[in-house]
Amino acid sequence: MRTIAQHYADALADVAISQKNAETMRDEFRDFLVLLRESAQLGILLGSPAVSRANKHAVAQALVERMGASRTLRNFLFVVIDQRRVRLLPEIQQAFEAQLDALEGVARANVISARNLKEREKKQLRAALERLSGRRVEAHYELDPALIAGAVVRLGSTVYDGSVRTQLERLRVRLESQ
Repeated sequence: MRTIAQHYADALADVAISQKNAETMRDEFRDFLVLLRESAQLGILLGSPAVSRANKHAVAQALVERMGASRTLRNFLFVVIDQRRVRLLPEIQQAFEAQLDALEGVARANVISARNLKEREKKQLRAALERLSGRRVEAHYELDPALIAGAVVRLGSTVYDGSVRTQLERLRVRLESQ
């Protein structure tokens, strides 16, 4: 079943792709949510039924102008405000990014390694992940020395754990069970 947030995300993604400004919209939407997270009062004001639609539109307009964002974001925010869905904005943003990735054939990977990977290693890992997923992979890299050696990769909902820490834990469990 599709959620309400997914419907809004799909509509925004369709507009962003048709206007050929998907990355700009992605950045603008993220930036707006940063403002929303930083100011509890802003979320309350935009979501309050006691505040008039005109006042909410004025606030959204001022924020969009201050950010230097597009009319597309402003219009989208107006629709969300008018339909009283402001509280869904974080969920809409996540669904929007996932929809853009799907439309653009991108898979996101999170790579946690015990040491910093060299560019050659990152390229090889990305190529292997692209073969596995059949999509272009954009990876985010993190460091966790507690892994001892190796890496843990999350690609969508799949986790590939090649860390020494996990191998040692499996060995410990096997030895204890014998």
